[in-house]
Amino acid sequence: MIKNISLAVAVLFASTNVYAVESLITVESHYSAKETADRFESIIKDKGFTVFARIDHQKNAAGVNLTLRPTEVIIFGNPNIGTQLMQCNQFVAIDLPQKVLVSEDADNKVWLSYNNPQYIKQRHSITGCDEVIDKISGALNTLSIAATSK
Repeated sequence: MIKNISLAVAVLFASTNVYAVESLITVESHYSAKETADRFESIIKDKGFTVFARIDHQKNAAGVNLTLRPTEVIIFGNPNIGTQLMQCNQFVAIDLPQKVLVSEDADNKVWLSYNNPQYIKQRHSITGCDEVIDKISGALNTLSIAATSK
């Protein structure tokens, strides 16, 4: 099931298991959580994005004697695209840089999730910047599919 995303993006997702829940777009990965995160980081670096942080919540939980399934957040961005979005509405900076979550569920399925750019558009009442939103949607879709598909 796909909701909260444009038809153009939905068509791109037709060949893989993807769903959108409220403000997130989630793609099933064919790789382990670590390999998915490693693949995503490598791909975005190759595309000229900056990786600001990689947070391993499972490792942090283990550090305080708690268990957690693999859960990792990668914070990344591209000032050329992000700045264009902030020029549309400066308050969108609270949602930047972009983030992806790579997680493993109770059934050992691995998922890559990110904020739906259409949700960000709605959240900040952005008008007149559809081209930038579409560019971000397309980039996140392409990067996510590349990192999760065989």
